[in-house]
Amino acid sequence: MIAAGISVSDDDEIDYSIKPEFYDSDLDDKDELWVARKRKGPRTDAVLSCPACFTTLCLECQRHDIYLTQYRAMFVTNCVITAKMVFPQGSKKRRKYRKAREPVEAEEASSTSVEAVRQVCCSVCSTEVGVIDKDEVYHFYDVLPSES
Repeated sequence: MIAAGISVSDDDEIDYSIKPEFYDSDLDDKDELWVARKRKGPRTDAVLSCPACFTTLCLECQRHDIYLTQYRAMFVTNCVITAKMVFPQGSKKRRKYRKAREPVEAEEASSTSVEAVRQVCCSVCSTEVGVIDKDEVYHFYDVLPSES
């Protein structure tokens, strides 16, 4: 708004004596209670979020002992299990299909059963965030952890 060549800020027109319509001073406390009810009390190593859209994927998880950027969980939210089967990296099953330069390794691969896992994606943006194994344990490796 311009009055007689003088610029007037919109802040001058706001009446601060009226409580804002969408403000709730107790919202943080309400959110904390909601998370506590969802978790049912146990302590978690992190709250996991999608790296692309920041959607919450898991409220209870356990950090991997060796690979500190990986987590495992039983209960998740906003995750979709795809039909795509993925073989664990470094598995003998994968080496079986290479050219037969090492026939001993190919024999070992056929005798060792390596089970494939299914891919897990964020239900909001479809970003791959981990895998789920045959025991229905989620293994997250591409997530954003935050302290709980």
